[in-house]
Amino acid sequence: MPKGPDSPETRRGTTIVMVRHKGIVAVAGDGQVSQGGCVLKHTARKIRRLYQDRIICGFAGATSDALTILERFEDHLNQYSGNFTRAAVELTKKWRTDRGMRHLEAILIAADKERSLLISGAGDVLEPDDNIIATGSGGFYALAAARAMIREAPALDAAYICREALKIAAEICVYTNTNIQLETLESVQPETSSADAKPATGKGAKPSSGKDDGKPSSGKDDGKPSSGKEGGKPSSGK
Repeated sequence: MPKGPDSPETRRGTTIVMVRHKGIVAVAGDGQVSQGGCVLKHTARKIRRLYQDRIICGFAGATSDALTILERFEDHLNQYSGNFTRAAVELTKKWRTDRGMRHLEAILIAADKERSLLISGAGDVLEPDDNIIATGSGGFYALAAARAMIREAPALDAAYICREALKIAAEICVYTNTNIQLETLESVQPETSSADAKPATGKGAKPSSGKDDGKPSSGKDDGKPSSGKEGGKPSSGK
């Protein structure tokens, strides 16, 4: 009997991690394929680009099932002209209700330049709070490692964080190896809120250059007598 798309068996055999950080979104996966206690393949390709290379997907689970789901996902992307979120929701609806898809065992992590989603046949379309997603047998190890790196060393870039998180997961999880495949996209940075916005001059606390900058104006009322006939000397008239 099939175990279902969110079963431990579906999660076993790989690790996929996504990090969105410093203007880049990176998705990385290892290359190991396992069956029971045996390793069948060391260099499987589990990261793919979809829809004119604008979307990166990584998958955990049965390879043939995952490839079928990726094909359906790309069909929805084409149908909805690249609307990433709508295509993901429609895929999940179909995956959950269609007789031919409901027993497909895989989990997807997908990202475009704006959003990152975890998609499953259990009806999940989840966007992370902290711009990090991981799944698979070593997913929790990779997730913890990526979060720690961003908190303690925020200057690191997204690709480096993904690679190191996978290496740490591979040291712990027997179903994960260090044959890492990684893809990146430029990410749209969030808008600066009004509370964090800088003054329009970009000069911090310096006053503007207008007449109300705290300095007296250069006109006749600058505190000195004018240079005309009333300049502090007696008039030369009779």
